[in-house]
This record gives sequence, structure tokens and C-alpha cells, in this order.
Amino acid sequence: MSQTGDYDKSIAQAHRAMCLMVERRCPATPQNYELWYNYVAGHNQTLVEQVDRSTNDSGQLPQVVADKIYDENLSPLRGTEEVSNISQQIGGEMDVVLSNIESALGQTTEYGRSLGTVSEELDGAADSGSLKLIVQRLMESTQTMEENNRRLEDQLNVSRDQISELNTNLESARTESRTDQLTNIANRKAFDEMIQSLAAEAKAENHDLCLLMGDIDFFKKFNDTFGHQTGDQVLRLVAACLSSVLKGRDFSARYGGEEFAVLLPETALHAANTVGNHIRKTVMSKKLVKKSTGEDLGVVTMSFGAAKYVPGESIEDFIHRADACLYAAKRAGRNQVKCETDPDVNLRIEAA
Repeated sequence: MSQTGDYDKSIAQAHRAMCLMVERRCPATPQNYELWYNYVAGHNQTLVEQVDRSTNDSGQLPQVVADKIYDENLSPLRGTEEVSNISQQIGGEMDVVLSNIESALGQTTEYGRSLGTVSEELDGAADSGSLKLIVQRLMESTQTMEENNRRLEDQLNVSRDQISELNTNLESARTESRTDQLTNIANRKAFDEMIQSLAAEAKAENHDLCLLMGDIDFFKKFNDTFGHQTGDQVLRLVAACLSSVLKGRDFSARYGGEEFAVLLPETALHAANTVGNHIRKTVMSKKLVKKSTGEDLGVVTMSFGAAKYVPGESIEDFIHRADACLYAAKRAGRNQVKCETDPDVNLRIEAA
């Protein structure tokens, strides 16, 4: 999407989030704004479903419930002090917007009273002089109202631009908090969020969802033999291969250490097995050279385990089965992919 498209989208989402907060009489706090902005954005399906399910008949979301939904879905992802600071600034700007709106409503009410008074005076006007004074006062009230409206519009435009900029900064900060700084792909926090969302979607829409758990073979040997800088180089190489192979909604993350995770929505198990082998062969095809000396460091290989989500199972069980297949691939000699339907994979034994 173009920068203009991103700007317009963020403006629309920020406006919709604030409108929902006003409609549902939610306190203008940074936490509530973040909740409703994410609700409008729709990226976290679990959050959307929880808000919809918890909204009462009068259209309001009780604050204690809102706090619980926030804690379950967003609080662990705030991640950085920068995110918190930006949220506070957005909250402050929202206070200004709401204050301006309340002031405008008061001015409109006062203008309405003035019109009512003028209407009564017109009924009782005895001569043209009295009529002229009444019309003059009406014109003055109307001019004052127009000036107030122009001033409100200017204030709202300023606030809109400031909120849009803060929103962009917030998205950048949140993205950074969910990105592995070494490999520049998603980190464990982002993976935990994404697997929850995709599992809920797979269950609701009856779609396949597969998980690949991958591990770099003999990674400790690279660190011990060539040093941690070379180990970091290996991790970056694998991440680059993942980014080059995966397409569409496929999602990769550094799960921890030398272990990587790949989520494959709307993908059958046999296709996930194929993707795992494609990644494995791509990594193996790369020539690893020590940057400082030009020394050939040999070939990097990976082992993968593949599992398909069973609707309704816990995320822990889903990951556990993929891990069990990964361990089976390790025991079978490494540099291969094992999936849960392979005849030589006994999940009960592997999980023990």
C-alpha cells in the first residue's frame, strides 16, 4: 500500500475508534484507545470476537471487561516504553478532541436557545425598528456560531493530523517490539499473537492451518568453532531464506535460539511438508563464508517438524506435536522434514 493509502487508512481507523469510544461512553484513556483501535483494525480476530461477545444490550463494553480483554490480547505486546509513551500522547490528544466536541455541543445548545428567544420576540415585534434589532441580534449570533464552527474545524484538523502521526509512530513502535532485532523477522511475542489469531480463524472458517518448527543442525558447532558473530550470521541467513521462500499470508518467526517457526494458513499437511523441504534446500544451497577472512564455512542444514491444527485443541498441544516431529527428524539423521503422519513418527513416544 502507498504512503498515501497508509495515511488515509490510519486516519479512518483512528476516527472510527474515537467514534466508537464516544458512542459507547468509554473513558478516554490510552489503554481504551489502543483496544478500540485494534478492534477497528481487525488484525487480532480473537480480540474482535471477545469485544463483540462482551458488548451488552445497550451497546456498551463494561470497563472491567475491557480491561480484561486488553490484558489478554494487548498488554503482553506493548513491549517498549516508547509504545507506552505514544499511547499516553494519543490519550492526551483524545482528551483535547473530546473537550472541543463537548464545547461545540454547548455552543450549539446556546445558539438553539437564542433562536428560540428570537422566534418569540418576532411574534411580539410591534414595529420595523424592533424587527430590525431582532434580526441584527440574530445575525450576530449566527456569525458567532460560524466563527466557533470554523475554530472547532481548525482544532479538529490539527488534532487529526497529530493523532495520525502518533498512530503511525505507535504502529512502528509496536512492529519494532514484535521484531527480532538480530534477524529482522517476527519474534516470539509476534508468533504467540499470530498463532492464536490464525487458530481462531481456522476453527471459525474450517480452514487448514499447519505449523513448521525448524532447528539449525549443529548450530552449537558453528558458535564453538567460528564464534558467536558467525553464529549470528547463520541465523540471519536462515531468516533471509525464510523470507524469500514464504509467500502470501505465510508467517515466520524466530522462536528462540536457533529454532524458527513457520505458520501456514489454508495449507494442507502434505503442502506444509513441501514448504519445509523447500526452505531446507534453499538454506542448504547457500554458501556460508566468514566475512572477516573469506573462509568457506561449509553448508548449513535444517531439520523441520510439521503438524496440522486440530480445531479446538490448545495452542500448546499444537506446538508440542510439531516439536515432536522436529525431534523425530533430528533422531532420524537431521537435514529432513518429518510430519505427524509419517509412519516412523510416534507422537506419544516422541513427546515423552
